Amino acid sequence: MSSVVLITGAASGIGAAVARRMAAGGARCVLVDRDEAGVERVAKEVGGVWLAGDVSDPETSLRAVDLAVTTYGRLDLVHLNAGISSGVDLADFDLERYRVAMGVNVDGVVFGVTAAVPALLRSGGGAIVVTASLAGLVGYDGDPVYTMTKHAVVGLVRGLATPLARDGIRIGAVCPGFTDTPLVAGQREMFVGAGFPLLTAEDVAGAVESAFYTEEPGTLLVVQPGRSPVPYRYAGVPGPAGGQRPPIPS
Repeated sequence: MSSVVLITGAASGIGAAVARRMAAGGARCVLVDRDEAGVERVAKEVGGVWLAGDVSDPETSLRAVDLAVTTYGRLDLVHLNAGISSGVDLADFDLERYRVAMGVNVDGVVFGVTAAVPALLRSGGGAIVVTASLAGLVGYDGDPVYTMTKHAVVGLVRGLATPLARDGIRIGAVCPGFTDTPLVAGQREMFVGAGFPLLTAEDVAGAVESAFYTEEPGTLLVVQPGRSPVPYRYAGVPGPAGGQRPPIPS
């Protein structure tokens, strides 16, 4: 049976590349983006269905999951990809711009997970992959608020990995470096001029597909130009001197 995959931020860039890759492998696609014309175009290209909506609104994720179940009868895979740079200058703070960045990059992931999990359970399990960033693993001073949002979703993935795995749902993230997508379009010439290699959206799409089927819960795949995706490993942190481990909530 073909898998049913839901992809947010699917009108262009990484989301569109994932849709094309998954559809080429036989998956049935449910695509979401606030760019109505763009997401409709990609959906028609891959033979899928689409929904125009803003992931910072929880109703968008609920409607997308309902569209998947109504159209195809199930949901198996979820790629929570929608994201934006923040453009927030903490020295000249713009609250509205900050709320928009938090809404898309953090709330959109939380809303996507909470909407998708019940449908994944009804399908007998499945996988969720979040598009994070290298900025979710290291400090990126070019956009500190963006860095904060990506650290947040990495933390969510790590915290949910074990409890979701108990129910047969794998969750992980891809953490790409700078990628040639609309998100960095304004800086592209700077990278080219400096001779700095950019990932392609297709590079990241390949990592997303791998992440869907990675067995280890909570895997964070680092994606860099010219390298195969590699799981990121955190160093351990010091515990109590007596070696005690914290209790696990029941």
